[in-house]
Amino acid sequence: MMPDLLCKPFGTRGKVHQITPESAGWRYVGFSLYRLRPGEAAAEPTGAREVILVMVEGKARISAAGQDWGVLGDRMNVFEKTPPHCLYVPNDHDWSLVAETDCIVAVCSAPGRGGHPPRRIGPDGIMLTERGTGVNTRHINNIAMEAEDFADSLLVTEVFTPDGHWSSYPSHRHDEDDFPRITYLEETYYHRLNPAQGFGFQRVYTEDGTLDEPMAVKDGDVVLVPRGHHPCGAPYGFEMYYLNVMAGPRRNWRFKPDPAVQWIMDRDG
Repeated sequence: MMPDLLCKPFGTRGKVHQITPESAGWRYVGFSLYRLRPGEAAAEPTGAREVILVMVEGKARISAAGQDWGVLGDRMNVFEKTPPHCLYVPNDHDWSLVAETDCIVAVCSAPGRGGHPPRRIGPDGIMLTERGTGVNTRHINNIAMEAEDFADSLLVTEVFTPDGHWSSYPSHRHDEDDFPRITYLEETYYHRLNPAQGFGFQRVYTEDGTLDEPMAVKDGDVVLVPRGHHPCGAPYGFEMYYLNVMAGPRRNWRFKPDPAVQWIMDRDG
């Protein structure tokens, strides 16, 4: 039986999401989320997994891999769209943090091989870039895509979708290990909406119809994408943000569009 692809937060304080390969029924991607008030703390060992801590909102003092990294974060509301402060922590190390303000911290993880040292990621070097045309336009903060060679497995990015626009579209999949034609990458979407009482849509489906899950997502939800296509839509009046975490047997992002929408890609280039 496939796990539920729509994961609701299980609280409002402390750790509110915990997605593991075991709970998701897959092999690579892990995602946790902490919502903390000033003075509250969080700490975890990385074990066999590498981690990227993303300061989604707020500020925290972070120690990791035997070093004090100081206070990270300056984006108090994710929809400011400024580059995030992040920290890469290799496997077989620990990290800990104490919130300096109200903060939201994402813990993105995947198998680690000890191939890279700990390091800050952003805000320098992360630039908001535009992708798509018309009502398919969205804006990207690439945190750790394959052009940035400082992780063993993780691919992490932020996407801002204006109200009334589509995103992760035209529909595409990355669920076969056949590089360079396509790569196998599991993926999580952590969604935020502005205003927060809004909603968005995400559909996860395969071309043969064996998987077809249309979901209404609310602020703070996480969607699992084990395979298939996974487009998102933001209704008029509600801006959508999502934080993507991807990982698989190789750290490359190669995808195939749904044949039903190939004509759009051919037209738009």
